[in-house]
Amino acid sequence: LSKLTDGEYLKAMQSINKEILNPYFFISFAGTLLLLPIATWYSKSHASPVTFYLLFAATIIYIAGVVGVTAFGNIPLNNALEKFDILNAHATNLSQQRAAFESGWNRFHLVRTLFAILTTALAIAASIIK
Repeated sequence: LSKLTDGEYLKAMQSINKEILNPYFFISFAGTLLLLPIATWYSKSHASPVTFYLLFAATIIYIAGVVGVTAFGNIPLNNALEKFDILNAHATNLSQQRAAFESGWNRFHLVRTLFAILTTALAIAASIIK
């Protein structure tokens, strides 16, 4: 994506942002938001304390670091980009819009990716601890 022109990049990101809004994405995103706290609650009385604390940490990290960053970081940027009229924008406006979108979006995406990896690692650790 970094090799695309400003207009091509913005069109690509608009397209990606529209395509990601599908049932499969929502099931994985919201499913984790629902099932991870349920698993944590269940582990409180049915697993070791270590398992509970690992799942509790995974839940907090997922809610804050993945859902929170997505809701308060990436989605506002996506919404602003959706409203931007690429076809009628001047090259300067395209460049400004890309600069306003790309660095922030990539930063938020990196943060939520790292938190998602940490969430996964904690959940895996919880599943193998007896």
